[in-house]
Amino acid sequence: MHKKDLGLAVLVLCVGAVVAFVNPRFISPVNLANTANLIGLFGLFSIAEAFVIVTGGIELSIGSVIALLGVIFIDLIAVWGIAWPISLAIVLGLGVLIGLLHGWLVTRLHLQPFVVTLCGLLIYRGVARFYTRDGTAGFSFGSDFPMLEHIVAGRTAGIPHSVLAFGLAAVIAWFILHRTVFGRHLFAVGKNEVAARYAGIDTRRVIVSAYVLCIFLTAVSAVFFAMYTRSVQPASHGNFYELYGIAAAVLGGFSLRGGEGSIVGVVLGVILLQVLQNLVNLLGIPSSLNFAVMGSVILVGVIADTQISAYRERRRHMATMAGLAKPAADAG
Repeated sequence: MHKKDLGLAVLVLCVGAVVAFVNPRFISPVNLANTANLIGLFGLFSIAEAFVIVTGGIELSIGSVIALLGVIFIDLIAVWGIAWPISLAIVLGLGVLIGLLHGWLVTRLHLQPFVVTLCGLLIYRGVARFYTRDGTAGFSFGSDFPMLEHIVAGRTAGIPHSVLAFGLAAVIAWFILHRTVFGRHLFAVGKNEVAARYAGIDTRRVIVSAYVLCIFLTAVSAVFFAMYTRSVQPASHGNFYELYGIAAAVLGGFSLRGGEGSIVGVVLGVILLQVLQNLVNLLGIPSSLNFAVMGSVILVGVIADTQISAYRERRRHMATMAGLAKPAADAG
């Protein structure tokens, strides 16, 4: 575990202890189970966001993708009567296509990731609203999908399946990012794309793959949210979720400049954000302040990242100067 991750883990424990002291209801089984479920739900797309950020990109359309794919998933099952495994495959396939589109626009047309995904945020939200005629997509009263509901919204030994899915995604993401050649290529592209290209790395393929992984995992998250809420109001469903994912990634040590980060840090960042939001709810503070909390977290994270990078650069410069001065002194 990196020093950043260790420090964040200590912070999570301290904040949790403070919340439990302020309101003992925090450690009640019901509240812990609900909080764990939310950690799983929000954790899936936070890991997705991290794959793009590590390349120096950004994905701003996550919330709109969750709304659009959630609407489509419910409609395929409830209106068209398509079996849920086929509906799931269709939604995941659409996620892959959206990821390919974003990656193609960034690598082939050389558009800025911010512009591409901001347009995606607007387009997918608009399509979702048009698709439902600005209504709510939901299951009819009494509709029952026992197998699907157990897999997505059920619990095993009291542990929500969203948490198990989040844990599995985190393990796979950790292995990909920190133990594979592809993971090293992601970091290399984020550090310096031009240098990575000269080193023989297919930077276009790496960036496209990052967007595909991101939106594929977002599509999985969309299914979980659709079954969690049982209905989707496309005008509001998933609003600002991309900011949550960015905040969790920044807390986890992912630099918005790219080339840095830890999946363990993202997991801890998600937990910390949910504990803070739980604190807001338990204290009776208006839920609208959740956005203020996320904004503050992103700001503090960016400031800390900038200062740490500047400190490292000064240390590197001083070490270089000291190395140059030593031969000169020896020659004298």
